[in-house]
Amino acid sequence: MANQSRRDFMRNSLLGMAALPLGAGILSKSAFADSLPRLDPEAPEAEALNYVEDASDASDHPAYEEGERCDNCMFYTEANEGCTLFPENSVEPAGWCQSWVEMNG
Repeated sequence: MANQSRRDFMRNSLLGMAALPLGAGILSKSAFADSLPRLDPEAPEAEALNYVEDASDASDHPAYEEGERCDNCMFYTEANEGCTLFPENSVEPAGWCQSWVEMNG
């Protein structure tokens, strides 16, 4: 009887652990998709990186080059218009900040 209980426990534990990544993936995609508030350009973290919602507004910044936009930066996430530099916010796809890095590929 004890062996059967132990086997059931081990089997259920292994099945539960195997399902964890699947559940986490589903939760993260549904919980965070389209749910990020837009980054306020006047927020301290935005100002620290000279973030603007319209890249052309950065034309006088020495680091800015024509054609650089959030949506062609390696830190941009199209699914939720997020940016890894501003993980709690979405950014304007046509925006720009001084940490812009060309997307590889």
